[in-house]
Amino acid sequence: MRNSDRILVAGGGIGGLAVALCLARRGWEVLVLEKTAAFAETGAGIQISPNASRVLHHLGLACALQPMACEPEAVEFRHWRSGKLAAAIPLGKAALAAYGFPYYHVHRGDLRALLLQAAERDPRIALRAGAEVRRVAQAPGRVHVAAHADGGTVWHEGSALIGADGIHSTVRTALFGAQTPKFAGQVAWRALVPSKRLPKSLARPAATVWWGAGRHFVCYGVRAGALLNCVCVVEKAGWQAESWTERGAPEELAGDFAGWHADVRTLIAQMDGHALYKWAIHRRPPARRWGAGAVTLLGDAAHPMPPFMAQGAAMAIEDAAVLAACLSGGGDVATGLKRYQSARRARTAMVQRLSHRNARLFHLPGLAAWARDRLTARLAPKVMARVFNYDAVRSSPG
Repeated sequence: MRNSDRILVAGGGIGGLAVALCLARRGWEVLVLEKTAAFAETGAGIQISPNASRVLHHLGLACALQPMACEPEAVEFRHWRSGKLAAAIPLGKAALAAYGFPYYHVHRGDLRALLLQAAERDPRIALRAGAEVRRVAQAPGRVHVAAHADGGTVWHEGSALIGADGIHSTVRTALFGAQTPKFAGQVAWRALVPSKRLPKSLARPAATVWWGAGRHFVCYGVRAGALLNCVCVVEKAGWQAESWTERGAPEELAGDFAGWHADVRTLIAQMDGHALYKWAIHRRPPARRWGAGAVTLLGDAAHPMPPFMAQGAAMAIEDAAVLAACLSGGGDVATGLKRYQSARRARTAMVQRLSHRNARLFHLPGLAAWARDRLTARLAPKVMARVFNYDAVRSSPG
């Protein structure tokens, strides 16, 4: 293909690398522009449900993925103080039987590295680190991108640009201007705890959610169970930094969960205070448009969502498969990108709405919490099936 026929991807995270691999599998040349100097990854654990793992398996990554992942047997919901089990939803073999693909817990950095290695092996994919997209310009049949690199500006040309550059997307700003999200009134904490520091009862193969009024605490294993990933969300105001690299104070987190179950307090006590992070959760309504002409958005750049459905990475991986199919389905690039937006907008908006709904359900007080606990075992599997049954590979237009 000519230089202008290649697809440009802004962002070398999970979504950007996944779409590069999906496009290359369909014969496209791809250039990935990543602003960090070495494709570095921030964050900790993520959940890859069957709707996303089927795409990764389709890309031939199953054998490399399985040794680094945990396959939880269930997700457990427990009372914040007593630890009493409110509901347990089977995963593991049950998820594999129901959906045909496994449910994984993985470290975000491990999955990013796996995708990067696959991209490096593919001759159709070129990778440019330290290349931060600054400007975007379109001409008939072409997209021009100015990337800041080594103190200068390098222009890249392609037939399309995919903005997979996260919640603070430069590509989205170039398309639609700066956006001001609304603070959701919630602050999230994250940390990794080595399993060897913990009693065996805390290292079991399950995702555990402790529910309490105005806050909740989640933990699950990553790196084949060597680490427990902890995510804690508290309703509070006065701090609104939306960053994954802001340090948090251990004493503040301990105060937020004072009086909670002993397992929760044990996990907090074993966290490394130098690797404890917090960020403010913001709300962004579903976007009406994801792109213009030969430019579109993917993943958090298009549909950022809070972590209450554990579907952020999964939605980006789904996007990747559908976008590649739509661009390869005939017609010009702009038509293919319109097909992609039409195919994905309702689906991602639905998951966004479920995530915002869970933000309320997880933090209910009193009698409302009592009713939620008794309905969860019956209703949660129906919601999960609605999300997990989606097949981004076979149902893609084109």
